[in-house]
Amino acid sequence: MATKTRTKTDPNALPEVTISENGEVRFLHLGTEWVQGSMIIDSPFEIELEYVQRMMAWLLFVDPDSVSARHSMQLGLGSGALTKFHFKKLKMDTTTIEINPQVVIACRTWFKLPPDSAKLRVLLGDAAEVVRHAPFHGTIDALQVDLYDHEAAAPVLDSPDFYADCRNLLTDEGCMTVNLFGRDASYERSVESIRAAFGADAIWAFKPTRDGNAIVLAQRTPSHPTRMELLARAEVVQERWGLPATKWLKVFKPAQP
Repeated sequence: MATKTRTKTDPNALPEVTISENGEVRFLHLGTEWVQGSMIIDSPFEIELEYVQRMMAWLLFVDPDSVSARHSMQLGLGSGALTKFHFKKLKMDTTTIEINPQVVIACRTWFKLPPDSAKLRVLLGDAAEVVRHAPFHGTIDALQVDLYDHEAAAPVLDSPDFYADCRNLLTDEGCMTVNLFGRDASYERSVESIRAAFGADAIWAFKPTRDGNAIVLAQRTPSHPTRMELLARAEVVQERWGLPATKWLKVFKPAQP
């Protein structure tokens, strides 16, 4: 997860990365008790946290047979769970943007993040700048936005202009999923910012998890699948990739203005 600082050349301005463990789970922290990511030690390429699993809901809106030919991008590496899942499980071309080099080192050392390759790139950079990078525009099918600093008080980037830049990254069938969380966050304000960028009929949302993470999905091109169509797709997603997609439909629906 990227930080508020914009000084990429000063390592002292970035929070220190720490690691903890509880039984079979390893956690990543940015100098505080707040969990910035996790991994099941014996299953390093599965997604452990419920809210992170929900950020995969874009799979409900594409042909499952087309997934491996698509391109994903994560803004904020965290413990690498989404990056690893897209690359290892979905076999996708995967690009991740992370501002803190310590996070990248920690993920490669403690969280089984594979080295860069032809289909995996972990780039050091500021997400606010990267989303304005024209060569990425129109190339991303699945964009996950999970940008928090060490205090995890509110999303670091959360404006209509930022979400408009995110929309520009997407292909016609592309989806963005965003984690909204924090004591200083405003869910309604964030959704309004996303709606301003994507349109009122392009937004879907989960009910918050028990820990308070609310996942919002926005489509570049709005679609209106029926519940039966979504259920059929969810069953495929669950069977192929082990995500609890059929349970998602109990708490996932279009976000009304």
